[in-house]
Amino acid sequence: MMELGLKGRRAIVTAASRGLGLATARSLAREGVSVVMNARSAGPLEEAASAIRAEFGVEAIPVAVDFNTAEGRAEILSAAGQVDILVNNPGVRQVPTPSAQITSEDWRHWLEVHFLSSVEMIQAVTPGMIERRFGRIVNMSVSFIKFPQVGFAHSHAARLALSGAVAAMSRELLPHNVTVNTVCPGLFDTDALHTNLHGHAKRGNTTYEAILKNRLETCPAGRLGDPSECGDLIAFLCSAQAGFISGQNIVNDGGVYQGLF
Repeated sequence: MMELGLKGRRAIVTAASRGLGLATARSLAREGVSVVMNARSAGPLEEAASAIRAEFGVEAIPVAVDFNTAEGRAEILSAAGQVDILVNNPGVRQVPTPSAQITSEDWRHWLEVHFLSSVEMIQAVTPGMIERRFGRIVNMSVSFIKFPQVGFAHSHAARLALSGAVAAMSRELLPHNVTVNTVCPGLFDTDALHTNLHGHAKRGNTTYEAILKNRLETCPAGRLGDPSECGDLIAFLCSAQAGFISGQNIVNDGGVYQGLF
């Protein structure tokens, strides 16, 4: 196993009670990173943090608040103290909305969820990272920013705004050994994916099995990704060895990751 040089570092991972957020927290904890784990539901979050403490012997602090509120972000940052690694993962599901039905309030809401919340966390942690000359920031997005889907104009707009903003930020921060990247996962075996596929099947008057088969036929790997694969990629992006990788949109489409910027 590659030594990532992260032992003793401290990370914030949001939406960390399950799915890709939990996989990321586990991959970092395996490398000796203390993790401040955030999600909205206290019970599953505490269970996940307890399991990480027991398995990896690192500090795992659960903070059950809404990451998409200023109050929630302040509580997460207070619990973390020094932050070496920040993984912004909004963890908010949505249903497709025809563009003509998207209201001004909708646009503002999704900009808060997928853009402002992550940007404000980045702005909060980067001064300390610059001072210590080490920082790793990873934003979790979706592969659909490269392949936009009908019905998600509001979500895509906000996610693309974040990608553009952090691409510019990364150029300011890299000379201080602070990197910023965006990971855009495709088909991973998570509860969120299966819930979304069930929703697509219901709206399309078809079956979950048919939707899954169709998705896998368009997937070069021919399978769903294991969440640990995404977690391990993010852990590598946070390593000392990855200090030259910054300003990237790293898109997963069928198990193949590629840098866009």
